[in-house]
Amino acid sequence: MSRLGELIAELCPDGVEYRPFGELATILRGASPRPIKNFITSDENGVNWIKIGDVTVGSKYITHVKEKITAKGAEKSRKVKKGDFILSNSMSFGRPYILSINGCIHDGWLVISNFNDVYSPDFLYYLLSSTAVQREMAKRASFGGAVQNLNADIVKALELPIPSLPVQREIVRILDNFTELTTELTTELTTELTARKKQYEYYRDKLLNFGDAVPRMTLGKIGPVCMCKRILKSQTNSTEGVPFYKIGTFGKEANAYISWDTFREYRQKYNFPKKGDILISAAGTIGRTVVYDGKPAYFQDSNIVWIANDETKVLNKFLIYCYAMKPWSVSTGGTIARLYNDNILNATIPVPSLEQQRLIVTTLEHFDALCNDLCDGLPAEIDVRQKQYEYYRDKLLTFKKLA
Repeated sequence: MSRLGELIAELCPDGVEYRPFGELATILRGASPRPIKNFITSDENGVNWIKIGDVTVGSKYITHVKEKITAKGAEKSRKVKKGDFILSNSMSFGRPYILSINGCIHDGWLVISNFNDVYSPDFLYYLLSSTAVQREMAKRASFGGAVQNLNADIVKALELPIPSLPVQREIVRILDNFTELTTELTTELTTELTARKKQYEYYRDKLLNFGDAVPRMTLGKIGPVCMCKRILKSQTNSTEGVPFYKIGTFGKEANAYISWDTFREYRQKYNFPKKGDILISAAGTIGRTVVYDGKPAYFQDSNIVWIANDETKVLNKFLIYCYAMKPWSVSTGGTIARLYNDNILNATIPVPSLEQQRLIVTTLEHFDALCNDLCDGLPAEIDVRQKQYEYYRDKLLTFKKLA
């Protein structure tokens, strides 16, 4: 029998007691002095003002703040101390954090204190993070399907198990070890993923660096820059028709549509990409590319453009690798950075023979496939490890209820 099994058999063979959390700890809502701007201070002796922006993603502790408030502001707020727990009642809904600092919290937080006679801090952290408790908080805070604020009464009403402190400490030891192993593996996989991407980019750039061995050509000599006919907002809807891609949805899911009649008319009368043409984002994420797959779709004029390439000089499949190296300069003189037609037309790329282009494309596509397999596989492996951790954590925190 494991050490944990021995402890459970010895200290709680018939189960553990469950009680409302409000009977086991003090749970209060934060408070905000208003208007808050009148109480923010640059004085280093000010009181820490703890906000959701002070939380590091995935962190367990809150260790620092960006702002402080005056002593007078602190009197109108909720003071918290090192070792207390705080829960966000809106963003990062119900996620527990342990304070490593003293300070004050606004009314977007709940504070949990005076629990040490019942729970070890690390055990309580794991318990409040567990799937069962997180789901129960979300369920109790939802009315008519909409998530409301997680108020103190909801948290006080949570029925939580109270295993003995030796059992808690053993569970914490196990989960700490599991967390460390999971973190190490995730770090290794993430490092591997980054290395493979850099390796791919290195070999791509080496293959496309010909020096003076092959001629260079401006993109303007390959073909003109084209764009679709302008679509007015009044011509779109959010439910049906042909997907209309704007700069914010380029390469993603469309959230606007145009009628089939407009699509057929504009496709016949005005510029429209042919299958295989490479669409370029001229704003937003400048230089993002999408290969047009020939399916019915329409694209925002001037923000999404393409070169009308007939492939007699440059293969589209070769061209997209050249685009990946961002051969153009971006205009930044205006308020917003932008890729104008002249930026594209004046950009130069190497143009080896079509036979060489095919060989390079074949090599890069093979390398691309290997990297994509890895890039798909590693995040999936990280996700599996995280789910495995959550499964065992939840198993360890599930207790038979004492009759």
